[in-house]
Amino acid sequence: MKTKISLLMVALSLAVVLPAQAKTLRLAYDADPVSLDLHEQLSGGTLQLSHMVCDPLIRWNQDLGFDPRAASSWERINETTVRFNLRKGVKHHSGREMTAKDVVFTFNRLKQSEDFKGIFVNFEGVNAVDDYTVDVVTVGPYPLVEHTATYIFPLDSEFYTGTDDRGLDKSEIVKHGDSFASSNISCTGPFTVTSREQGIEVVFDRFADYWDTDSPGNVDQIIFTPIKEDPTRVAALLAGDIDFAAPIPPTDLDRIASTEGVDLVTMSGTRIITFQLNQKRRPELADPRVRLAIVHAVNNEGIVEKIMKKFGTAAAQQSPKGYQGHNENLKPRYDLEKAKALMAEAGYADGFDVTMMAPNNRYVNDAKIAEAVAGMLAKINIRVDLTTMPKAQYWPKFDERAADIMMIGWHSDTEDSANFSEFLTMTPDEETGYGQYNSGNYSNAELDQLVLASASETDPAKRTEMLQKVEQILHDEAAFVPLHWQDRAWAARSGVNIAEIVNVMNFPYLGDLVME
Repeated sequence: MKTKISLLMVALSLAVVLPAQAKTLRLAYDADPVSLDLHEQLSGGTLQLSHMVCDPLIRWNQDLGFDPRAASSWERINETTVRFNLRKGVKHHSGREMTAKDVVFTFNRLKQSEDFKGIFVNFEGVNAVDDYTVDVVTVGPYPLVEHTATYIFPLDSEFYTGTDDRGLDKSEIVKHGDSFASSNISCTGPFTVTSREQGIEVVFDRFADYWDTDSPGNVDQIIFTPIKEDPTRVAALLAGDIDFAAPIPPTDLDRIASTEGVDLVTMSGTRIITFQLNQKRRPELADPRVRLAIVHAVNNEGIVEKIMKKFGTAAAQQSPKGYQGHNENLKPRYDLEKAKALMAEAGYADGFDVTMMAPNNRYVNDAKIAEAVAGMLAKINIRVDLTTMPKAQYWPKFDERAADIMMIGWHSDTEDSANFSEFLTMTPDEETGYGQYNSGNYSNAELDQLVLASASETDPAKRTEMLQKVEQILHDEAAFVPLHWQDRAWAARSGVNIAEIVNVMNFPYLGDLVME
């Protein structure tokens, strides 16, 4: 009896001490990252990749608080300076140690990025105090330093120093182009990119020298296959061909929830889905009465009911409930007769022709939504020539402002209302990056001033008033067509514990994933 008890105790102690057996995760999203350059495009796919291969200074947790990552701690030094203390001994994939030099390099590169510089416009700089300490300095008092620090993933500065075999600068950011950084990466995260075939497969291997030895994660390899079509992706999960799939279309939620051996995880979403109306391409769209007619013609509550299968919330503004700028007075306003009257009042009772573009694999049911909106606009004699395409082809077209009406969804990069306007509705400014994704070319000086003022307002009540006024202006001028806030859904085979590592930002922390 004594021997049996001793053996049992040894077995139990080994079960506690030894890590879980390493696993391979077969993962499928609707599309793979368009580039390995983390600063080339501000998109959900890029940020998902960032969290797989790199670590930010700090990151969001499921409670929308902050957890230390590359930085072990931080403190406010004065009204314009926050000091971040970096972890010591953290290795880049190259084997070099991460230091303050890498954080400074990364920040300066972010400020050069067409897409990311708008996030950092309120920042003066990042200064290295010593090898393991950096001061993040803002232009003035700024309430969102921690929020923004979640976008600083320290890159291996030496890895990007010098020229490649073509004589080109390794650190150069080339949007939708071929650069060293677009196909090579070195930072501090849990996985390295082992192989990559665009549109077919990306293989990630666990980084042997990853600093976070306390992570419960036991995934040592990820085989990532992009599967654009929702039915095919869901079928692959149900057949056992993959372990983890996202997004899950509303039409399959009940089916997955009732399938034994598969787990469904859902969360209320904060990503706004919209159409932007290009006032420079079409003079008709510069008339606020026409824009108001379009907003009244689009039955976004019907879209949520029929196309999204109630997996979303119809919107009348950018800010979801819970954000400072959310204005409870603003409601969806479908009214077809009013839409027709507004068109007649503007002198366009007979309508006009427009082009429309939308992705077909970026947002839940994006192509179906675009088709529905085109049909709704036909009822007020706006004849739509619609083109849909995969997101890899769509974003270059969006940057070109290639159509009169273009779809875009946005999740606030800072979990704050101002970020929506900074990118989507402020007057486009190449120097600052404001309005980078404002394909409608909407411009309102009062709105711009309110958003800028909110960036230095630390009184929550005053800031709320400013941001709610922004939403009111956008509503009154029909600056864009609000559709809905898109909910989130992920599914995995039972034993793949995704509930612990997914979040409302849709950046699954796969380094911490435990597979049984």
